[in-house]
Amino acid sequence: MLELKSPTTQYFIVTLNYWAFTLTDGALRLLVVLFFHGLGFSPLEIAGLFLLYEFFGVITNLFGGWLATAIGLSITMQLGLALQVIALCMLLVDSSMLTVTYVMVAQALSGIAKDLNKMSAKTSIKFLVPDDSQNRLYRWVAALTGSKNALKGIGFFLGGWLLATIGFQAAVGTMAALLALVLLLSLPLLNRTAGKTTQRSKFSQLFSKSAAINRLSAARFFLFGARDIWFVVALPLYLQTETGWTYMQVGSLLAAWIIGYGLVQTLAPKVTAASGETAFKWVAALGILPAFLAAGLHLGWASETIIVTGLLLFGVLFAINSSIHSYLIVSYAREDGASLDVGFYYMANAAGRLISTLLSGLIYQHLGLAACLAGSSLMLIAAAAISRKLPS
Repeated sequence: MLELKSPTTQYFIVTLNYWAFTLTDGALRLLVVLFFHGLGFSPLEIAGLFLLYEFFGVITNLFGGWLATAIGLSITMQLGLALQVIALCMLLVDSSMLTVTYVMVAQALSGIAKDLNKMSAKTSIKFLVPDDSQNRLYRWVAALTGSKNALKGIGFFLGGWLLATIGFQAAVGTMAALLALVLLLSLPLLNRTAGKTTQRSKFSQLFSKSAAINRLSAARFFLFGARDIWFVVALPLYLQTETGWTYMQVGSLLAAWIIGYGLVQTLAPKVTAASGETAFKWVAALGILPAFLAAGLHLGWASETIIVTGLLLFGVLFAINSSIHSYLIVSYAREDGASLDVGFYYMANAAGRLISTLLSGLIYQHLGLAACLAGSSLMLIAAAAISRKLPS
């Protein structure tokens, strides 16, 4: 008989919950970018739609960790699912009502939902693995993160396919119904005590006092900023407007990239050990690539070849960096109040994405994709400089 409270069973329930959320999150992101571009929104306006999504991700990660210490990680995870259902339902109105302000509010709810779900899922693993099983912890974190990103890639493909076949409102309604079903099915299965602390956390504890976590968080800010400064807004719009790609082609490429990125993440423990030193080496190697791609576009090389090939190489290197980071934060986090440390770390992640999402639309609108890639390289150089002092 299946033991629902066993660590392995709980891990799979957490993973399946996270998968369901990620599928809708990836699909919704591409749906919003392509649908509102079709309505005539400028790149900067489209970037603006995601500002509250990323901003409330910052706030949620800061306070979500504190909330989890009081009510438990399974409750905050399910709360994330419920808020995503509400955000999707908000977008079911007629397209004439989808103003920038209205969509920003819906995206704000989605941002809160995403980071509650992510913080809860990743922190939960720390309580399912003994302290003396760090190799298993690295494998489980890598598997969760990698599979999540593979599902997010499928979500991108799903978003492009749904937009091309049944339209925006029908796509959003279908995703809301499926996510509500997952919420109802998983609610009674999760352990509700995981993540609760033995004493009430103070407000001052929301900010990490660990030098290792502060450095890792700063490196994470620049690492994920370096991806989103060209990937979130600039790349899909460039492929659609400059190369003439269709919704399905754009969605398929981004889906394939994220699926491959996720698969590489799951294999990262077989490729490299995770330590502060390896974090520095891999981000330094990644920093060269966007500068090379920017130079190729500036010199007039075949743009589609440069973008597709460079995107694949970037995905491999970025996936290994991300997997190392995801393990290090769980490993560095304290036992009593781990969600506070993990929440602080992902607050930095969300802040990097917030700034870079805005920069992606702003720089692309005025300077083009090559400038976005150059900005990515500068951010990775900053991440490498910070990572040099990470402890092993």
